[in-house]
Amino acid sequence: MEQQPSISATLAQVGARLRRIRTQRGVSLSALAEATGISKSTLSRLESNQRRPSLELLLPIAQAHQVPLDELVGAPEVGDPRIRCKPLVRNGRTVLPLTTQPGPLQAWKSIIPAEQNQPRPITHEGYEWMYVLSGRVRLIVADHDVIMGPGEAAEFDTRLPHWFGPAGDTPVEVLNLFGRQGERMHVRAKPRAHQDTAS
Repeated sequence: MEQQPSISATLAQVGARLRRIRTQRGVSLSALAEATGISKSTLSRLESNQRRPSLELLLPIAQAHQVPLDELVGAPEVGDPRIRCKPLVRNGRTVLPLTTQPGPLQAWKSIIPAEQNQPRPITHEGYEWMYVLSGRVRLIVADHDVIMGPGEAAEFDTRLPHWFGPAGDTPVEVLNLFGRQGERMHVRAKPRAHQDTAS
């Protein structure tokens, strides 16, 4: 049975769309192959339209990229760029993810209640950039203890003991970018005159 021209045209665009979505997310063919269980060669042939797309292949790819299936097969070149934020509560903090797929950088907005003002430093792999949206934020990184206000930013290696939360009795809102170790954003908090600069 012959396919309608519109279906053939849609299928012909799937390969380019798959490649675009993967490269926009900074995901290699090898990484996608590991995440989906589909061989690297099959993924490559799909992207170059040498392999016919099927649900068996597209569903795991959509799941790996965390996108709807119709984005892989029928979305326009430029879709709706808005992110539908779904608030999550983690350790008493409200977190709104601003990135929707795995990748080298993750962004989120955090709303930290006033009562979470007792430092509990932690360490983990990675590098973090933080921008204060509202409130006064206390940031502790190793021996540094600073107070930041709206419009100020900081960056730090998360392998160092670190913590941030309200400096006063009101909630704070911050924007965070988290990257793998070594991916620095090169923006630092403006030093305040009253800070102790001794290390």
